[in-house]
Amino acid sequence: MLPDESLEKVASEIRVCVRCKLSLSRQNCVPGDGPNSARVVFIGEAPGKNEDKTGRPFVGPAGRILDDALHKAGIERSRIFITNIVKCRPPGNRRPSKEESASCIPYLERQISIIGPRIICILGSSAYSTVLDGKSIMKDRGKIIKRNGQEYLITIHPAAAIYNKDLRQVLVDDISRLVSYL
Repeated sequence: MLPDESLEKVASEIRVCVRCKLSLSRQNCVPGDGPNSARVVFIGEAPGKNEDKTGRPFVGPAGRILDDALHKAGIERSRIFITNIVKCRPPGNRRPSKEESASCIPYLERQISIIGPRIICILGSSAYSTVLDGKSIMKDRGKIIKRNGQEYLITIHPAAAIYNKDLRQVLVDDISRLVSYL
C-alpha cells in the first residue's frame, strides 16, 4: 500500500475511470461501501440497475436478500466492505467481459490492500472465477480456502436467491459460517 493511499482516493479514481467501454453507458460508478477497518470484504460481480442509479453496491433486490442474510447471521452491514469485480454496470445486466474485469481488478486489489480484511466473501460464480479461478460455485460454496495468505469464503450470489427461494437459507448458512469463523 502506498503511504497516501485511501479508499476515498481509489473511489475518486474509479468515479472518473474510462479504462473500458462500461464508462460510456454508466450513470454512476459503484466503488464500494464500508469502513477501511472492515474485517470482511464481500465481492460480487457487477452493479445492477439500482446500483447504477445510486452509486452504492447491493441496494436492489439482491441487496435486500444480502441484508437479510447478514442480519440473520448477526453481522451489521455497516461493519463490512462490499464491492464488485467491475465498478460500472454492464448494459442489460450482462456478465462483464474478461477485458472489463481486467480493467477493474487493479482497483479491487488496491481496496483489499488498504482494508487488509481477515476474510473475503466471494459472492457467486463470476466473482469466484475472476478472483480465484474457481469452477463450480455449488460444489465449493460454504468452503473457506486460503490463497496467497488471504482467506476466502465462497458462497452464492444473492441474486440467485431471487429465482430460487431455497437458496436464501444457503446464503444465511454460509454467512453464519463466516461469522462463526471470525
